[in-house]
Amino acid sequence: MGSPMVVDLLLIALAITLDPLPLMAFVLVVASGRGVRTGLAFIAGWMACFVAVIALVLTLTGGQPPAPRSPPSTANLAAKLLIGVSLIGYGLHRHRRPGHDRTSKATPDDAGASPSRGKSSSFLATRMDRGSLWPAAALAVLLQPWGLVAAGAVTVVEADTSHGTTWVELIAFCIVATAGLLAVELYVVLKPASARRRLLSLRTWMADHAHQAIVLGSIAIGLWLTGKSVYELAS
Repeated sequence: MGSPMVVDLLLIALAITLDPLPLMAFVLVVASGRGVRTGLAFIAGWMACFVAVIALVLTLTGGQPPAPRSPPSTANLAAKLLIGVSLIGYGLHRHRRPGHDRTSKATPDDAGASPSRGKSSSFLATRMDRGSLWPAAALAVLLQPWGLVAAGAVTVVEADTSHGTTWVELIAFCIVATAGLLAVELYVVLKPASARRRLLSLRTWMADHAHQAIVLGSIAIGLWLTGKSVYELAS
């Protein structure tokens, strides 16, 4: 796993899997009546997003990275720089609005920043309570941290699928980005009696720290992408 993109991909995957908002929503999913089944549906929808994004990027690039210093390579670095700056701006924006986050975090819709997303989350949560599985998968798509997914997409542009290690790196990205959800699902399967109670307590703790985690994660990944992009554009 020695390609230039591997560090970027794993850092982005860690930021995705540690994003507290999808985890908080997922705890509610597995705490529902059909927790294990709806949890699996959520995970399937979550991973399907990564597979679809990777497949789209590889289709567009033909599985070959653009030549260094070529217009496509420069455009990709510019896109990565833009995403990095946007993540920094998003983190700073949330940092300046702590009161708003404390107000919204205690609601069942804390995964959605906008009113429309909040209404969608409520609708899907109601359908899941009735035992439907597709709303869990749809909720996973809705709650994706799409800024970080976009950062992963522009990084996958560098993938060279003629090397077997590249496929290992892409699979590792999907697994690491889903690791938090997989751990929660496995806990519910192995310890169903105590898992729901403890997970709901953990969700309360995550709600108390979600604001700081999102701010730090967005700024950290944004600084990394921005710094690396500027360096590569200048070299």
